[in-house]
Amino acid sequence: MNGKVGAASSPSLSDGMIKKIILTYTYILIWLFFSFSVIIYNKYILDKKLYNWPFPISLTMIHMLFSSILSFLLVRVFHVVEPPIHMTKSLYVSSVVPIGVLFAFSLWLSNSAYIYLSVSFIQMLKALMPVIVYSIGVLLKKDIFKTNTMVNMVSISVGVGIAAYGEAKFDLYGVILQLGALIFEATRLVLIQILLTSKGIQLNPITSLYYIAPCCLICLTVPWLFVEFPILREKSGGFEFDFVIFGTNSLIAFGLNLAVFLLVGKTSALTMNVAGVVKDWLLIAFSWSVIKDTVTPVNLLGYLLAFMGVVYYNRVKYQNMKAAEAQKKVVNKIDDEEGSKKLLDEVENNGNKKDGS
Repeated sequence: MNGKVGAASSPSLSDGMIKKIILTYTYILIWLFFSFSVIIYNKYILDKKLYNWPFPISLTMIHMLFSSILSFLLVRVFHVVEPPIHMTKSLYVSSVVPIGVLFAFSLWLSNSAYIYLSVSFIQMLKALMPVIVYSIGVLLKKDIFKTNTMVNMVSISVGVGIAAYGEAKFDLYGVILQLGALIFEATRLVLIQILLTSKGIQLNPITSLYYIAPCCLICLTVPWLFVEFPILREKSGGFEFDFVIFGTNSLIAFGLNLAVFLLVGKTSALTMNVAGVVKDWLLIAFSWSVIKDTVTPVNLLGYLLAFMGVVYYNRVKYQNMKAAEAQKKVVNKIDDEEGSKKLLDEVENNGNKKDGS
């Protein structure tokens, strides 16, 4: 009888596992598609040899305007997600605005880099992100300095340095732009922990855009008025807004945020990090084979070294996360046992009082 029950339940368990695996890979593929598409599309629009519209601030502002409208509809009209109920004006100004300003400058500089650098080389430079996040985390006392971690960070930096040395079309200004974008983005990620997470405020990608996109739009208006608006105004024939190009580009950019919401919500942030490594290699291959960017053997050697460091960094983070979860379970179990013991003692004391009376 028991054997029949076990045999009947095992296929359903296998089916559940298979379904979970299929769904996980589906979420990863959706995220890969949008992430890949946004990068290639932005490169296409901004590159002077392709669509030839080298106005990164304007492009970022179009994205932020589009995201502000759609996120407002999703949060306030359709109620797909609910905003944090304890978000006040003072909290918004002190916590959200600084993050929005950093996000605006990060997007501006990263989009600007596409004008000067190849897609493949930009992906190689992005391998420095863990190094910068860890360094800023240590400086702001949100992370602990560890010799082993710093050695790994140095190995990643050396790998990126080798890749830069082997870059066929090295552009110092483009590298400065991309490194600036990484510094702003890394600072933003650390400040999210300090200004929001530590206060118990959790923002998913949709609510993040709801609060941050309007702030980014306003922040970018000032440099846009001085840097790009005069050029756009003086263009022969004036500026004609291409609704097909910019509309689909903005839709894909917003779709990426929904894909992040889906992937992280249904799997984990670590899954997205691992998928990001796969995406980087796919972009390098695409940049070399389709866009015909030059990728040298020294490029690949340097990036391979940096890639190994990033993989090791993610592995250590995963181990630390699992250890923290295990420790939390032990603490909760001890608390439950102490609570049960205290309850039994109270029941026993109450019983003794009744017997005494």
